[in-house]
Amino acid sequence: MMTPLLDPFVIMATSGLIAVIVIAAALLRGWQGWLDLKRQELDRSAARPAADEGSSIGTARIELADLKERIRKLEAIASGVEL
Repeated sequence: MMTPLLDPFVIMATSGLIAVIVIAAALLRGWQGWLDLKRQELDRSAARPAADEGSSIGTARIELADLKERIRKLEAIASGVEL
């Protein structure tokens, strides 16, 4: 007579549970590593000099001028004026 601990179902269930635990631990470790990487990227971007802000302001001004031009064209179309 087999003991309940050597039953093939118990062995398969235990092996499956151990496999799930190992996979979950590996995924958790990978997730923590990815979060650390993103944290470092955020720290690096926060430490950049203020010189980058000047170029972003210039880009924002260009985009704003482009949007104003598009609005002007849409208003002209709405009023029936040919450009």
